[in-house]
Amino acid sequence: MSTEALITSMNNLLMLHKSLNELAIKKTDIIKTGDMEALDQMMKDEQKHVAAIGKWEEKRNSIVQAIVPDQPSPTLSDCLPAVSNEQQLRAMKDELIEIVEELKERNQMNQQLVYQSLQFVNMSLSLAKPQQASQNMNYVHPQAAKQKQSSGMFNSKV
Repeated sequence: MSTEALITSMNNLLMLHKSLNELAIKKTDIIKTGDMEALDQMMKDEQKHVAAIGKWEEKRNSIVQAIVPDQPSPTLSDCLPAVSNEQQLRAMKDELIEIVEELKERNQMNQQLVYQSLQFVNMSLSLAKPQQASQNMNYVHPQAAKQKQSSGMFNSKV
């Protein structure tokens, strides 16, 4: 019973991670086109996937804990010798690791694309609204500059 439940949870984790990886691939195209509404919806879909993965991961952890109760924090590798379908679970574990690595690489690429897009937006904004020079480019005698600063009778800072 516990082996079948573990296989079911691993299948669901694999399915969700594959789906999340497909979303990450679509997200790359959305970032490239700059469609903010689609990006917002994509992030909502990713949140749902992450929540579902979290639930299945908790179930998988409880099943592994039931299979190997003598260890405080057992992993899937710890319970492999105790199950009947060791080869199948080992293959599923390896496939999940591979998918997670692909997802990690894709997310890093997406993060870099977003960062570059933000840099482009900041550069465009700075070109559209250049910063004012903090100093006057013309020569002003130091006595005249002091008179200019204290010429007002009303102090607005009070």
